[in-house]
Amino acid sequence: MYAPYNDSMMESVKKVEATRAARMATEPRRLTADEKDDLLSKFHPDYNNDSFDEIKVGPNKGQRAPIELAKMLHSTSRLVTDKVDLNKIDYDVDVLVIGGGGAGSSCAIEAHNAGANVMIVTKLRIGDANTMMAEGGIQAADKENDSPVQHYLDCFGGGHFAARPELVKRLVTEAPDAIKWLNGLGVEFDKDTDGTMVTTHGGGTSRKRMHAAKDYSGAEIMRTLRDEVINLGIPVIEFTSAVELIKDDKGQVAGAVLLNMETGDYMVAKAKTVVIATGGAGRMHYNGFPTSNHYGATADGLVLGYRAGAPLLYQDSIQYHPTGAVYPSQILGALVTEKVRSVGAQLVNANGEAYIHPLETRDVNASGVIRECREGRGVEAPGGVQGVWLDTPMIEILGGEGTIEKRIPAMFRMYMNYGIDMRKVPILIYPTLHYQNGGLEINGDGFTNAIPNLLVAGEAAGGIHGTNRLMGNSLLDVIVFGRNAGKKAAAKYKEVTIGNLNIDHVASYDKELKDAGLETGEVSPMLLPKYARHER
Repeated sequence: MYAPYNDSMMESVKKVEATRAARMATEPRRLTADEKDDLLSKFHPDYNNDSFDEIKVGPNKGQRAPIELAKMLHSTSRLVTDKVDLNKIDYDVDVLVIGGGGAGSSCAIEAHNAGANVMIVTKLRIGDANTMMAEGGIQAADKENDSPVQHYLDCFGGGHFAARPELVKRLVTEAPDAIKWLNGLGVEFDKDTDGTMVTTHGGGTSRKRMHAAKDYSGAEIMRTLRDEVINLGIPVIEFTSAVELIKDDKGQVAGAVLLNMETGDYMVAKAKTVVIATGGAGRMHYNGFPTSNHYGATADGLVLGYRAGAPLLYQDSIQYHPTGAVYPSQILGALVTEKVRSVGAQLVNANGEAYIHPLETRDVNASGVIRECREGRGVEAPGGVQGVWLDTPMIEILGGEGTIEKRIPAMFRMYMNYGIDMRKVPILIYPTLHYQNGGLEINGDGFTNAIPNLLVAGEAAGGIHGTNRLMGNSLLDVIVFGRNAGKKAAAKYKEVTIGNLNIDHVASYDKELKDAGLETGEVSPMLLPKYARHER
């Protein structure tokens, strides 16, 4: 018998197999609105008040944030002690893009094409971003039975009606053109033999509008964007972090202080417009959760913008993807794309029960997994970790032999590396820290209202998705709002005159910290996660 799991896990697998025929005949029902609210309030980490701290300084003073983020907001700048000569200009550009992922690259491409002198600065390499790690697909209502209006309703409802309407409107109305743009750049989307793009459902969607490139959609999109940046000759300063924004004596953003991550040297980048596109916060490990995020996802942009005076929005809302790998331990937290469920896999507890519809929204399904484990219906794996099954053999039964290798090859390879054939046995999952729903507050054009000429794009922006994001809207978000930021920044810089440079806001913020009695002993932004163990 093929047995990639220990005896107790295989006993549970037998129960999954025994109920499979019945489960395939009757799909789990959708939860009512009241049932969803009850599930979320009892089990979703965002509803656990012990996971948050009060922000004691700055524009959002009195509001709450995850404990780990609050600590960074309450920490001091490197430039309180380290001195930088702002008169020594190392780079002078029209548009400075901080971040080299999907949003930053899209922004730089459009700004360059509009005639701006644009530069990207990124603390790792261009493309080392959550965009590269996205798997499932990108939404766009571009089929005959769909419309941006329907897409809007799905997004707005899925985000608990908390999103900024003007941002959702831009997201959905510009989605079809985003797909067309990416296709024109060379993204290899899945297509039928006649060239029609293949689309599937995602959690919370009422139409099949998920465009994909197998299950490595983000990597394919990022590959294409990265190549375009390089082909256009856009300067990219790698292994270099922005550690503070620079302002001028008019209060405008005027560039950033950069830190060479290899040498420790500071540099000054002067710019007429600045775009924060620094991505997410998964490597902060809120609530102690594992994460699907790339190594550099440490909420840098939120700290930079906040210390300069830009308010946050929904900073207390985090997305825990319901299906992160929990076994084997080598891939703990790795994303198991929602596409696995969209092509037929069910969520099943240790008793073989399909306890919830597989395509409920992510927050609802994550809460369901946590409930099953807390209430004793989870599967225990070596090391004491728990999860529930994702019944992947159903995919082949429903779609025919070869469906898994055709539709989700990256998932198949990931598990086969550890001797687990997801065509034959279910895989064990548990929620993983996946997405920063909140971020810096922006208006409909992507500008922060508090700081002139500062824009935010991608995961660092708040308000686009409300307090929960639907699958496929993050890859869409980075393209739509990244492109928009590039166009707006390129138009804006022409009317900007920069005054005398300063970082006075750093000293002001430090005084506010001291007046509040806050001494964390840390500097922020964090830049890289701290995993080293210092044992005596």
